[in-house]
Amino acid sequence: MTAATATPEPAPAPLLALNNVEVVYSDVILVLRGLSLVVPAGKIVALLGANGAGKSTTLKAISGLLKTEDGAITRGEVLYAGQRLNGLDPEAIVRRGVFQVMEGRRIIADMTVIENLRLGAHTRRDREVGDDIERVLGYFPRLRERTGLAGYLSGGEQQMLAIGRALMARPRLILMDEPSMGLSPFLVQEVFAIIRRLNQELGITILLVEQNARMALAAASYGYIMEQGKIVLDGPAAELAGNEDVKEFYLGHGGDRARSFKNLKSFKRRKRWL
Repeated sequence: MTAATATPEPAPAPLLALNNVEVVYSDVILVLRGLSLVVPAGKIVALLGANGAGKSTTLKAISGLLKTEDGAITRGEVLYAGQRLNGLDPEAIVRRGVFQVMEGRRIIADMTVIENLRLGAHTRRDREVGDDIERVLGYFPRLRERTGLAGYLSGGEQQMLAIGRALMARPRLILMDEPSMGLSPFLVQEVFAIIRRLNQELGITILLVEQNARMALAAASYGYIMEQGKIVLDGPAAELAGNEDVKEFYLGHGGDRARSFKNLKSFKRRKRWL
């Protein structure tokens, strides 16, 4: 008699999945060309690529913001918690638990810190946000000291406010677009430490678009690399950080700086990766 072999449990469905998504702007400009990726619940996933690869467009396709730039998903589907997001308005997507922290922060400069935070909760049906504000200020104690208009905050403080505003919506998934942009190295470290805390302590899933590939891969458990609207390489973040091509083109380990991605045609990298 042989012992019965235990059947392995199926892997849980991802919180977010993009399946063969194509995005077109102004009915003629094809930006995403059959892009697919998954983001497991409770994880940080990095999306890397050169300028113009389609990273921000990917986030806007998820959050429903393509319409603001005359863009549309023309093929494929975006699934969140198993439900299709295609065609939903941004407000409806936020209500489902998805919030995008935009590139450039996009805080309201002539509103106070507290007013900006309250704005993040505007899609919630309940209006009792005092406890949420206290929680945000607990993560960002520097904001508690800033009682004036948000426009007078430093760049790092504005980024903290933008992330705090996202927390006010009580999201399950945060889409972060270039959170380190324009910040000093010290503030970059501080912002990424906050991103890790939100993931570890609150269990918030994060899809992270970031030019600082080194920091992104250090924070993430998995990563994707985009070229010209497609995923050309993906894998565990530690493996990508050790990949020779990734080190050459994104981590600055190529030796000869003339061999950066700015001076090489992307198809050369894609041929090597594919």
